[in-house]
Amino acid sequence: MQQMDKFGIYLNASENLVVRINSPYWLPEEPDWVMLTNEVNATLLDIRALAQERGLVANGDAIVWGRIPVRD
Repeated sequence: MQQMDKFGIYLNASENLVVRINSPYWLPEEPDWVMLTNEVNATLLDIRALAQERGLVANGDAIVWGRIPVRD
């Protein structure tokens, strides 16, 4: 399945939100969302560190889990 390469953890830096994508139900779109890692089981601590190391956020501790949108 080609969409599996889009599974992972995505960051919305403007809102300090991350979402875990492990199904094709909703796939985040650039530029609002950036894939941080394709490791869907990454911990929030690892995600915060990764986002800060990559210079995507000033304060990784501000990142929290978000929710994927509900489709109508």
